[in-house]
Amino acid sequence: MTLDLADIRDLEDLIGDRLHLQIASWRLYLGDAGLAKDLAIECSATIDQGAVFAATKALESLKVQVAGGKTSLPLILLMPSAQIKVLEEILVPYCR
Repeated sequence: MTLDLADIRDLEDLIGDRLHLQIASWRLYLGDAGLAKDLAIECSATIDQGAVFAATKALESLKVQVAGGKTSLPLILLMPSAQIKVLEEILVPYCR
């Protein structure tokens, strides 16, 4: 099961406003980084398997280019544990 377009857009807005990646003391919100839509789509692909699974799978799958595209890292490596928990909480209402 995937989410419909309206749910994906709502999820994108929530993710973009509430979640950030962190490098040293710098925080970059996923909406500003242009990652919120991709993360919402990734989460929707496995949302029927539960919030924890969908969050983990999406964060591991989504690669973020760093150093001008010289390398890429899974988003999960750039997010504090507390932010991963926030994503799981955001996803709970979408698990039907």
